[in-house]
Amino acid sequence: MAFGGNVTLDLKLLRPNKTYRKGDLVTGIISVHSSSDTKHDGIAVALEGTLAMQMDNKNLLLETFYSSLKPTQLAFSSLEMAKPGRLAAGTTEIPFELKLVQLVNKTLYETYHGVYITVQYTIKCEMKRSVLNRDIIKSLEFVVEVPQPYDDSENKPLTFNITPESLQNIAESTKLPRFCIKGQLDRSHFRITEPMLGELIVENCEIGIKSIELQLARVETCGSSEGFAKEATEIQNIQIGDGDVCRNLSIPIHMVFPRLFTCPTTIAPNFKIEFEVNLVIIFQDDHLVMETFEIKLIRP
Repeated sequence: MAFGGNVTLDLKLLRPNKTYRKGDLVTGIISVHSSSDTKHDGIAVALEGTLAMQMDNKNLLLETFYSSLKPTQLAFSSLEMAKPGRLAAGTTEIPFELKLVQLVNKTLYETYHGVYITVQYTIKCEMKRSVLNRDIIKSLEFVVEVPQPYDDSENKPLTFNITPESLQNIAESTKLPRFCIKGQLDRSHFRITEPMLGELIVENCEIGIKSIELQLARVETCGSSEGFAKEATEIQNIQIGDGDVCRNLSIPIHMVFPRLFTCPTTIAPNFKIEFEVNLVIIFQDDHLVMETFEIKLIRP
């Protein structure tokens, strides 16, 4: 809640889930609460969509074009809701309606909160006041979904058969126990609204297992004409096996994709948002092996 003297300003969207798609009307109510008659210099409401990219300053590659990664406005519209005047004591409610459309030559991307890339949509209401009183501003984020066409014929299970011989980037001097872990992810393209399913079977392992974990990671690529930089960061980690699991027993894989921190796989001219799943087996001696699967998230 924003405060300005004895006046407060609230924003409320009429759609409870605050989720919209291109072309939808974003409707809501502005509520002004005041303990006495209040003079103002105008009330306005605006809808804004912004794409922001940033990179870790430690990434020297990006120092050359860091300044070029400025926020990009994807959508903007505004309305004057009240001309300068006075509001009576108590609560004054003002309905508003703004259409969600992109700016000319821009694209609406789905709401996404990443480490290096953020796509955010907000409704902002501003009540201007005299020089002696601060303007009152209230902002409210809403969620934008962007469905994408996809060819389900490309979808197929991702099978795996992990053995010491199948692992890469292992030093020749490293001694690994003998093991064989098989299974599959049911699909390679996952609907973001449905869980990722699959199964895993430990056929044999000559050393005890401490834990089997599933990591969901985002792979964010930012760039410009000066170059590109790519970073992978973990979104969530779930344990699907605790302790020395039974051999030849099917262990179910079930992972829900978290809202806001995931979005449909996005390939744009100056950035990419991709996803991968890491299957991690930790042995009782704390050594671990990992298999990585590139997956595609889709919004039907």
